[in-house]
Amino acid sequence: MWFFYFNVGLTYLTIGVAAAVFFYFVLKKPVLGRFWGALVVGLIGAFLGGLVDQLFGGVIKYLAEFNNGTVNVFAAAGVSMFMLWLLSKASYPR
Repeated sequence: MWFFYFNVGLTYLTIGVAAAVFFYFVLKKPVLGRFWGALVVGLIGAFLGGLVDQLFGGVIKYLAEFNNGTVNVFAAAGVSMFMLWLLSKASYPR
């Protein structure tokens, strides 16, 4: 049973890191704290996305199923990217 939670946590961790790398290195968006700030916010966003998935699972279940239906990748990645966008806007307003 512990492996199930470890697997889910590792998936969210991977999504958060991937979102931070994509946002900071690929899109080259300025973020407060540079890469480390993006990483922290990306990880928080991925886990918040997982929480949103748990709370509103019936609404967003049709989006996608990953890892035999244990992780909704779109929810975690979407909230992680949204949190990074918010941090970027708050850090360097135009």
